[in-house]
Formats: sequence, structure tokens, C-alpha cells
Amino acid sequence: MLLTEVDNPEQYGLALVDEQKKVIVKLMEKPKKPPTNLSIVGIYGLTPVIFDAIAELKPSWRGELEITDALQWLIDNGYTVKYKLVEGWWKDTGMPEDILDANRLILDDLKAENKGEIENSVVKGRVHIGKGSIIKDNSVIKGPVIIGENCIISNAYIGPYASIGSNCQIISTEIEDSIVMEGTRIANAGKIIDSLIGKDVNIEKNNSLPAGAKFIVGDNSKVEI
Repeated sequence: MLLTEVDNPEQYGLALVDEQKKVIVKLMEKPKKPPTNLSIVGIYGLTPVIFDAIAELKPSWRGELEITDALQWLIDNGYTVKYKLVEGWWKDTGMPEDILDANRLILDDLKAENKGEIENSVVKGRVHIGKGSIIKDNSVIKGPVIIGENCIISNAYIGPYASIGSNCQIISTEIEDSIVMEGTRIANAGKIIDSLIGKDVNIEKNNSLPAGAKFIVGDNSKVEI
């Protein structure tokens, strides 16, 4: 397992190591009084015995088989679980703002490439446009931006630091510093910033009366208007 030292261990899954600092002796999830500051990075090197551990697991309160439970089973049953420390840069992506930070870092290394079509539009900076995507109707794309395959970008302003998934439609909308996942349609939605938008979402302005906002929003979401 890879571990790293953190300043706020109560917010992370942690690993307690032995006195010789060679092996992991216990795993714990966000303890109120952390006995260690070694956070689980989430990268594992496993041998086939992990399947024996998985076979013994029961779903957690989330209804899922947890990898940490499987690793704890190995420890409890006498197997050795070693670790190495990540001493360089590391970023947890458990919150939306963390995912947006990671998006910026990835886009900073983006190389420009156009596999789509540009019609009466302007593309500036490092922009990657996927196969089958069309940028049209006086759109402006300002990199770094990545646009997936088979997208339609019409009369829109995208970027900087925007990632648009495949099969999306962005129409008469501005999107900046955001992630839009595949299959989403956004039309006449004004300016969207600092946002994380999931798959197959539909966002559009409703001009019918009575005027008002209408939402179908998933668990643990945050909406700012």
C-alpha cells in the first residue's frame, strides 16, 4: 500500500504501522482521535490471495465490498501487508473542489490536437477536440480545454480549464473552470463556473410561465444560484 503523511488525519482513511515501521497492523476510516497521520493514498499492489479475502467479505453500510476491509482481512489472518510512503505531491479527490484542482493540473499538461471540425468559430491556446465533435456558430474555445468525441458546441464560450466529456451538447452557454461529463446537454444556461456536472444531465433555461427554478438533484449535491 502507498501511504502519505497528512495534517488533518481525522478526515482520511488511515493505516497504523508496527513499531519497526515495516508493515501495516490496522486500517481505520476517519477516526475521531487518530493514532497516526498516515493516510491511505488508494494505490495497492495485490497478489491473488486478495480474492480469498474478498470471498469472506460482507457488504458495508454502503452496500459495497470495501477494499480496506479486504486488506484488513489479510492482516487479521496473518498475511503481511507492507507499505511505502509517498513523499512528493499528492492530492485527495474526495470533494468536488479537489476534483477541479486535479482537472487544472491535468489540463496544464494538455497538448493541442484537433480531430473534429471548426466552423465560424475561434479556438485559442491548448485545446484538444475529439473525433466527430463540431465547434460552430461563433463559439470561442480558450485553452486549456479538452472536448471529447461527438460533441456539439454551438454559440458557446468554453474555457479556460474546462473538460467536456464525449457526446455532450453545449449551446449558447459559457463554461469555465468546470468538468462536464459525457452525454450532458446544456443550453441557454448563462455562465457556469467552478462546477462538476455528471453524466446525462440536462440543464437549460425554461422560458415558460410561471417563472421559477426547477431541479432534480441527487444526494449530497450542492447548488448555487
